Amino acid sequence: MGCMAAPEKLLLAAPRGYCAGVDRAVQTVERALELHGAPVYVRKEIVHNKHVVEQLKARGAIFVEELDGSIPEGAITVFSAHGVSPAVHADAERRSLRTIDATCPLVTKVHVQARRYAADGYLVILIGHAGHPEVEGTMGQISEPVTLVQTERDVDALAIHPDTPVAYVTQTTLSVDDTRGIIAALHRRFTDIVGPETRDICYATQNRQTAVRELSKLVDVILVVGAKNSSNSNRLREIGHEVGTPCYLIADGSEVEPDWFNGAETVGITAGASAPEVLVEDVIDALRRLGPVEVSELTGRQETIEFRLPPELTDGITASRATAKV
Repeated sequence: MGCMAAPEKLLLAAPRGYCAGVDRAVQTVERALELHGAPVYVRKEIVHNKHVVEQLKARGAIFVEELDGSIPEGAITVFSAHGVSPAVHADAERRSLRTIDATCPLVTKVHVQARRYAADGYLVILIGHAGHPEVEGTMGQISEPVTLVQTERDVDALAIHPDTPVAYVTQTTLSVDDTRGIIAALHRRFTDIVGPETRDICYATQNRQTAVRELSKLVDVILVVGAKNSSNSNRLREIGHEVGTPCYLIADGSEVEPDWFNGAETVGITAGASAPEVLVEDVIDALRRLGPVEVSELTGRQETIEFRLPPELTDGITASRATAKV
């Protein structure tokens, strides 16, 4: 195979891109704008994708880091898919904000587990990445201290007696393999330990990781479409590297570098759970500009899960339709 700057084939991972939680969160902001008009305020990025955020800004969403004085009293305010702590809810109530919670139901499930473990007397350990909004939201769920571990080394360094009753929960967007190793380390370290194994890593994260492993067996280079601050997109890139396939995380087609494909016959494309399909299409178009390519898709697990929108939005829609008919 001689050197060439353009691949001959593109193979798309399946599933890829939007998951049910992200779809629900984006629809929540769109529906809030339809019902209430602009502006609608959103705490943090609704999902970790600049393209999505910019589109919603263009429609009248205003993104803020915290609930501070920049949000007028009584304004419609949406909480992101990553979840928030009860302290944030309390702050919103004090400021009379009309809140809509777009937290992914699978993240909410982790919150419920953490509170239950704490109520049962366990010291709660959270497996996750420091500073991630989901981690901050989960750590704020209970009044007792929550211990964060990011690596197996962190587990070994814990200054907690081995006989202490501990329970662990996990950030939903981690690597299944990395989390399994940390869970095993916790079981070695503590004699009285409970937790949900890897079940809290959401179905979409697991499916996309499985798909990228399958993809890596069939391609010379992998492109992961997603944001640099997207945890699940970064995990997909890392999996590609772990199996020895050159793997690049890109936001869209403008970041494609022709040098990546020298000698590559087949390029695989996947997308993180917060990347819309339009960005995958943009990457395909960028590759087509390098030369003609044949595009095909792997057969993967079908995802049929859908999450209902928050009741504040569905009830409002029902009411407005009823009023229109009168």
